[in-house]
Amino acid sequence: MTLPALIEAQNLILAGDIAGAEFALANIAETQGDKALVAALDEFPPKDLLAIIREYDASKESLVNLLVTPEQFAQAVVLERRYGDQTHEQLRGMINSVIFREGSDPAEFLYEIAEVEGGYDALVDYLLDRTQMVEHFYRYATFDLYEYGEGRTQAQEDDLMNLDRDTESLASPLDMANLEDHDWMQVTYILRYELPEIFREVLMKLRARYKAYLANLQSDELEGGESEEEEDERPKNNDDGDDKDDDEESAL
Repeated sequence: MTLPALIEAQNLILAGDIAGAEFALANIAETQGDKALVAALDEFPPKDLLAIIREYDASKESLVNLLVTPEQFAQAVVLERRYGDQTHEQLRGMINSVIFREGSDPAEFLYEIAEVEGGYDALVDYLLDRTQMVEHFYRYATFDLYEYGEGRTQAQEDDLMNLDRDTESLASPLDMANLEDHDWMQVTYILRYELPEIFREVLMKLRARYKAYLANLQSDELEGGESEEEEDERPKNNDDGDDKDDDEESAL
């Protein structure tokens, strides 16, 4: 049965009062316990849950962020694209604030996201600005751009289709110490070493997006070059006024 607090929260979201909606949900936990809120979120529309979670504030705790389950979060986070945020900053902040909360298993959240329709695209959007670094980590098992070559880490063969936990080499101790950043590096590490099948699909999509980006960039450059050539080929207006005088004299 739908709780009055859920209806109140939905109405507050429609009115643009996100903080009020979160307070209404938090009140369920305070009056009936954490389990009651978790159960209530099962009935809460994912789009409304997303509206609350994406307004995270790192300076204060959110009961919703602390208690939302991996399944509930996954259903909500895949709807982030509806907001049209091309920078994906909200997406990254939202994912980081939930999957790296104390006592959680980030891999479980990432797995559930991938299980939902649109989940792979959400993970790709999350890592999109780091495509080349993700590719580098896949090939060299390090985020250090200089830790390869003679006497250093050698690139592994690009064999994504056969990627699994047994064939993966571990990251260096230095990387292990630095990658627990509760951000994209840790997500990349978890995907590669704990969820290799998901990592494979994500990297393939990242490569496709990057290839399309380069193609569009090249197309734009060609179009720009053609415009400059057309400008050069246009007849120059060298009119010094003499022709005008001639025409006027003829008219007379």
